[in-house]
This record gives sequence, C-alpha cells and structure tokens, in this order.
Amino acid sequence: MEIDPFIFRLSIFILSIFIGYYVVWSVTPSLHTPLMSVTNAISSVIIVGAIIAGLSGEDLNILDTANIFGFLAIVLAAVNIFGGFLVTQRMLAMYKKKKKDKK
Repeated sequence: MEIDPFIFRLSIFILSIFIGYYVVWSVTPSLHTPLMSVTNAISSVIIVGAIIAGLSGEDLNILDTANIFGFLAIVLAAVNIFGGFLVTQRMLAMYKKKKKDKK
C-alpha cells in the first residue's frame, strides 16, 4: 500500500505546527533575547534569497511573479528584522539597573 505524497506532506506540516508551538512556548524569558537575535540573522538570509528571487527574471519585468513575491519577501523580512531588533533592545533595557536620581 502506497501513501499519497500530499497526505504524507500534510501530516509532516501538521506535526511541525505542534512541535513549533511547544518549542516556542516553552522558552524561558531569559532566552528570549538571544533567540530574537538568531531570528534576525535568519531573516537577513531570507532577504538575500528574496533579492535573488526578485532578480531571477530574464527580462526583469516589474509585473513578473518572481519579482512581486521577491519584493514582498524583502518587505516582510525587513519588518521582521527591525521589529526583532526593537524587541531585543527593549528586553535588554529591562535588565539594566536603573540609576537613582541624586539631588
């Protein structure tokens, strides 16, 4: 008996959703900042791939599907990178000692 490739891939996708959910929600707050930095690095790799995909067309037509999806990937990854840096900056600010006002 042969398993349909669609069902096989769908089951892997559903299992990865459950695994991802439990991995993300079991992270302690002290590990959040380093993980955000790693996520930002991964997003920068996505931007490089999106630029390559955006420039992959032979005639570089603006309305080419690869160009549109490449541009969309660049925009979304850039938002993820800058948002991640903002979250990381806020998390690190929480660990800084507050200076007392001396009068």
